[in-house]
Amino acid sequence: MRGSSFISRPPPLLSLLLLLLLLPPPPMRPIWAQVSTGAATRGTPVAPDCPKACACAPGGQAKCSALVLVAVPAGLSRRVRTLLLDHNRVRVLPRGAFAARALCCTWTCARTGCARCTHGPFWGLSVLQRLDLSDNQLEALAPGTFAPLRALRSLSLAGNRLALLEPAALGALPLLRALSLQDNALTAIPHDLLAGLPALDALRLRGNPWACGCALRSLCAWLRQHPRPASEAETLLCVSPGRQTLSPLTAFPDAAFRHCAQPLAARDLAVVYALGPVSFLASLATCLALGSVLTACRARRRRCRTAARRPPRRPPDPAPDGTASPENPVSPTAASAQA
Repeated sequence: MRGSSFISRPPPLLSLLLLLLLLPPPPMRPIWAQVSTGAATRGTPVAPDCPKACACAPGGQAKCSALVLVAVPAGLSRRVRTLLLDHNRVRVLPRGAFAARALCCTWTCARTGCARCTHGPFWGLSVLQRLDLSDNQLEALAPGTFAPLRALRSLSLAGNRLALLEPAALGALPLLRALSLQDNALTAIPHDLLAGLPALDALRLRGNPWACGCALRSLCAWLRQHPRPASEAETLLCVSPGRQTLSPLTAFPDAAFRHCAQPLAARDLAVVYALGPVSFLASLATCLALGSVLTACRARRRRCRTAARRPPRRPPDPAPDGTASPENPVSPTAASAQA
C-alpha cells in the first residue's frame, strides 16, 4: 500500500516544473524600456520623448500648436524631427533658444506674434531643412540670424513687416531653394543677398511696395533668368516712382539700368584697398613738402620787407674848426686837396 501511494505521488521537482508550464508567461518588455528603467533607478535623468504640453505623433512630430505658449517648450527630445509651434505667443526668440535640440526636418512658428529675433536664436539647428516664420510681426533681422542653418532648404518670412532685408541676416545658405518674402514692406532686394543663395530657384515676392530704381537691377535680372507663370508675374508691380507705377518688374530689360553705376568687382575693390594707404602717404608727403616751401618763402619775404623799412645811415657832421671828427679822421680841407 505504501509502495503504491509512493508511486502515485509525483516528486516535488516534477510538480514545480508542471506548475511553471501551466502558468501564463510574463509580458516581455522591450530592451530600450529596460535600459530606461535601469537608468532611472540609478538616478540618471532621462529626457522625455515629448514635452508635457504638446502632443507627439509617431515619426518624431511634436505638435505644440495653439497652447498659448510664451517660449519654446522645454523637454524636446532629440528624436523630435518636426516641431509645430504655430498660433502661440512666442514674442521673442532669445539666443540659444534651441540649444541641445536636434530638429532635422521642419520647424513651424507661424502666427505666434514674434516681433524680434535676437542674435543667434537658431544655434544648434545645423541640420534643420525647413523653417516657417510667416505671419508674425518681424520688422528687422539681426546679422547672422540664419547663419547656423547651413542645411536649410526652405525659409518663409511671408506676412511680416520687413522693410529691409540685409544680406548679413541670411548669410550664406548654399542649399536654400525656396524663399518666401511676400506680403512685407520691401522696396528692394540687395544684390549681395541673391549672390549668397546659389541654389535658389523659388522666390515669392508678391504684396510688396517695390520701388523701381537702380536697387532692383539684380532682382530684375534674377527674374529674367527664372521665368514664372504670367499670373504670378503680373502681381509684381512697381509702386514708385510715379512714371513707373504699376509697371511689372519683369518688363525691365538690362538696358533700362544703363544709367546706374555698376558695383565694383572684387578685383577693383582689391586695387582700391591696396592703393588707398599708398595714395594717403603720398598725399601727406606732398602736403608737408608744399608747406615747408611756403613757410620758407614767407620767411624770406618778411626779411626783405624788414630791410626795406629800415632808414638809411646819415653821414657824420663836420667839426666847426675844419678838423675831422672822431668818426671821420680826414678833414674837409684835406679831402678837397686830395680831390
